[in-house]
Amino acid sequence: MNDFMELFMSAKNGDSSAMEELLHMYYPLLYKESVVNGIFDEDLLQELCLLFLKCVAKFNIR
Repeated sequence: MNDFMELFMSAKNGDSSAMEELLHMYYPLLYKESVVNGIFDEDLLQELCLLFLKCVAKFNIR
C-alpha cells in the first residue's frame, strides 16, 4: 500500500494527526477555492475545511 493510502486510511479511522496532515496537504487548494471574485472569504475557507474533513470520514474506499 502506498503512503497516501496509509495516511488516508489512518485519517478515516480517526487518527487526528493523519487527518491534520491530509488537511495540510490540501490546504492550498481549499485556500485557492476560498477566493471569490478576487476576494478571500475566510468563512468559506472554514466551511471547505469542515466539508473536506467530513468527506474523508465518509469516503467509501471500496
